[in-house]
Amino acid sequence: MDVNKRAKEFADFDNAIFKALVLNYKVAYSNDCFELWFYLHFAFTDQEHLRNFYYQELGKSWNINYENEGKKTAFSKTIYALLLNDKRADQTNAFKNATKLYKSKSDLPFHQQNPITTVYQLVELLNQYLMP
Repeated sequence: MDVNKRAKEFADFDNAIFKALVLNYKVAYSNDCFELWFYLHFAFTDQEHLRNFYYQELGKSWNINYENEGKKTAFSKTIYALLLNDKRADQTNAFKNATKLYKSKSDLPFHQQNPITTVYQLVELLNQYLMP
């Protein structure tokens, strides 16, 4: 979800998620940006931030210009390992932080749920398939 969108995009976002849920699909979404999921490994926030905030914070954590480097395919392939090996990052805390946000915002229309990420639900599922 991009908070800089207009009413039609908000309606499209809400309708897409609603339709998927009605059809019994699981939906992973983030508002305002996917990088919220990464940020929640380091800290909690329930404040609405523009994506530049997350880009700057992740850039500081990983000593990169996230806006330029973080979007490249080569870097994106390293993010899981970065989070796993960074002593400051904690997936368990990310789950707790994301769950807390979800519980506090889930009664709002999807486009108004900010900040929120349901990526944690996808990651929980994927973690079941990790090799020991």
